[in-house]
Amino acid sequence: MRTILISGANRGIGKAIALQALADGHRLSLGIRNLGSVNGSNLDPKVSGNDRILLHQYDAANPQTAKDWVKASIERFDHFDSIIHCAGIFRKTGLLFKEIEAGDIDELWKVNILGPWWLTKEAWDEISKSNNGRIIVLVSMSGKRSKGNLAGYTTSKFGLMGLCQTIRNEGWNQGIRVTAICPGWVNTDMASNVNLVKKEEMTQPSDIGLICSNLLKLPNTCVPFEIAVNCMLEK
Repeated sequence: MRTILISGANRGIGKAIALQALADGHRLSLGIRNLGSVNGSNLDPKVSGNDRILLHQYDAANPQTAKDWVKASIERFDHFDSIIHCAGIFRKTGLLFKEIEAGDIDELWKVNILGPWWLTKEAWDEISKSNNGRIIVLVSMSGKRSKGNLAGYTTSKFGLMGLCQTIRNEGWNQGIRVTAICPGWVNTDMASNVNLVKKEEMTQPSDIGLICSNLLKLPNTCVPFEIAVNCMLEK
């Protein structure tokens, strides 16, 4: 059994990952912006038990919430050994962006790169203790290649991939293993207006949940650093 911090666990891929981790018997500390968004679901401590789930307010753009969340997680569970970074945002900011869109670039940087960076930094001492730590990051195929003109989002995801590589280097001798999951289209709200591929032919959030489930079971000797997930041919 692991004790896992999961950001952005109240919707989409993060929710599916959290539900799978709960079914696998892990203890979960969920960092979300709207605590009421999981009321009545299996991710509600009142449903699944305070001994299994902690809810804590977390805003990836606010480093103080990362610090507070880590502290509360240790106070509740005594320790934790894994982090799954799911919080992120999407903006359509192009290369030739309008001045009014400049703030979108700053927001992408703060949430998609600095958010995971701050949380990892705050959690580092604790996750280093077990010699079997896991950090899983939802990156995107947009962190591996650029298609179209989504310069802001793609740049933030390329930066996130670079951060993952550095986390791997820094934590290797402490038994921390990092995996960057890079899906293409996933059937979530973000892909609701996509007509290029049918929703049922997209990767499903539960599929990513199963990938994470398997990653958490693997020994240090065979944890993949990068997993590219395709629902259509990439050229």
